Amino acid sequence: MLNIPKPIYDLHPHCETDAVPVEAEPRPTRAEAEDAVRTLIRWAGDEPGREGLQMTPARVVRAYEEWFAGYDENPGDILSRTFDEVGGYNDMVLLRDIPINSVCEHHMAPIHGVAHIAYLPANRVVGISKLARLADAFSRRLQVQERLTAEIANELDRILQPLGVAVVVEAHHECMSTRGVKKHASKLVTRSFRGVYDSAEARSQMQALLGTPGMQN
Repeated sequence: MLNIPKPIYDLHPHCETDAVPVEAEPRPTRAEAEDAVRTLIRWAGDEPGREGLQMTPARVVRAYEEWFAGYDENPGDILSRTFDEVGGYNDMVLLRDIPINSVCEHHMAPIHGVAHIAYLPANRVVGISKLARLADAFSRRLQVQERLTAEIANELDRILQPLGVAVVVEAHHECMSTRGVKKHASKLVTRSFRGVYDSAEARSQMQALLGTPGMQN
């Protein structure tokens, strides 16, 4: 992973716009990251030098490189190749049940769920795999689900400029199931609509397709 300073954005969890850049510190080196893991192991009450934990710092850093790979991706690049030959198709494009794996920025606990991404093309469509990659690019970061949902919708709307965009995310949060209130069956549903999909009729259509509660409100 390149040791390149990156901008940090301070966003209110429910805010869909107005990202405020704040000064970013240089990214720590791999050695510094591994030392931080050793510190956490000692803080937890174990000994990082024992046999079973000797390679753990390196493994954790490699895992973080995968879990947080979204910081090294430009979501706009993912949608850069589009197509205008659709054979006269003029209805919704919906990719549903896209697996989402993210990390809660408050407790750094896993978030697991699915995203449903829909748009009504104006002039251009994008390969369906790009929708899944777009969801990955934003989810593989420290997140709150509200912002994740808005970021996917905003980028799709900005790049494709469709007639409408609808994004629904349903996810379980381990910060709620494994600690605190320990509610294992709870699921958070968030949604973000743009253009023609910000209407009661369009939300009813999405509810019929997804069976997602609360879509008509």
